[in-house]
Amino acid sequence: METQTAASAAQRNPGTADSSLTGENEIYSLITRRLLPVLLTAFCIAYLDRINVGLAKLQMASDLGFSDAVYGFGAGIFYLAYAIFEVPSNLIMHRVGARRWIARIAVSWGLVSMCMLFVRTPASFYALRLLLGMAECGLFPGIILYLTYWYPAHRRGRIVALFMAALPISGLVGGPLSGWIMQRFAGMSGLHGWQWLFFIEALPAVAIGVVIWFVLPDRVNDARWLTDDQKRVIARNIATENAEKPSANTSSVFTNPRIWLMSLMLFAFATGNMGISFWLPTIVQRAGHGSSLSVGLLTAIPYAFAAVAMIALSMSSDKRRERRWHLALPAFAGAALLALSTVWSNDLTMTIVTMTAASMCVFAVAPLLWAQPTALLSGSAAAAGIAMISSLGNLAGLFSPSLFGYLTVRTHSTSAGMFLLAGFMLLGGLLSLVTPARLVNK
Repeated sequence: METQTAASAAQRNPGTADSSLTGENEIYSLITRRLLPVLLTAFCIAYLDRINVGLAKLQMASDLGFSDAVYGFGAGIFYLAYAIFEVPSNLIMHRVGARRWIARIAVSWGLVSMCMLFVRTPASFYALRLLLGMAECGLFPGIILYLTYWYPAHRRGRIVALFMAALPISGLVGGPLSGWIMQRFAGMSGLHGWQWLFFIEALPAVAIGVVIWFVLPDRVNDARWLTDDQKRVIARNIATENAEKPSANTSSVFTNPRIWLMSLMLFAFATGNMGISFWLPTIVQRAGHGSSLSVGLLTAIPYAFAAVAMIALSMSSDKRRERRWHLALPAFAGAALLALSTVWSNDLTMTIVTMTAASMCVFAVAPLLWAQPTALLSGSAAAAGIAMISSLGNLAGLFSPSLFGYLTVRTHSTSAGMFLLAGFMLLGGLLSLVTPARLVNK
């Protein structure tokens, strides 16, 4: 009734509507300035600790005698634990609050990541990657759920994109940083460069966990930097949106065909995303035979452009309130570019050009996908649904690096792996057109 009254008043007095919208924009800008820096930083650190094994491989594989198949399986087994523990983690966070749970996640994954310096055998490599997945699994779906407490669906695409810009940013910063650490600290105190890499890059995770404990409010009502009137505006917007969503309980999400469809879409897109994240340093090194530092610097280029593309595409999608074609077209383009990159696999310049263009498309689709389940679910159903999509979709992290590594060993080339990634991006684009527009264009 309150929303209808406001709408009627806006029709009688358009100036009032403009003023109200301006006021809401200011509120959400304040929320973004307060929450996004710490959330983006946390995910950036987490993703760096997840994928820095890609650059560590350049030294680690030869030092420990690991084949591409061993590396691929170790990189991917992280996501097995991720899939098993995400749903319970999100349900716990919904119950106990974001502040303490996300802080716990950050500190525990930092400590486990630090222990990677003790890897000596394939078994210890697999075990620590599995433990890292257990420690870090709840961070991403937890933050996606957390954002639904603050932002309505039509504002969420851009915000999720800004948050998920941590993925390319971690590659942009982490590539040169990781290469420099491995080169600068190699041999210091009797440790290899890759050992120093894991130790040094784990420290910020513990630090961000402490920061989160002190600065992150659990819910809107806990934000001391919002006035009571501002809190009421946010609560009204979220309540209005939730009232329009179909009713659902926690158990119903496991039989919801749209949740399974989105899980499959995420699996397809994540196959491309994670294939690039874990194998880009190897692809660049084989094209140009550079040092760890030069490879790290070159891998930053695709990530820099991907960050811009991710935000630009999501802003366009939010403005037009259109999701499906904003997902499908970049997915199709990404598939074509990944396949095309095999033509110049021995040309460093063309490899960087095609991988940059492909990365822009592959990374840009993820935020738009995550705008869909949050527009359909609320409460504990959202907690379970988001975690289920993330856990099933991120099984691609077990599948993609492992199969890429197997194909590389069998064919002595990364080309077969690139066609694999291209095929799944094509599948993801086709699946995105299956979802009815009325359910996701919000």
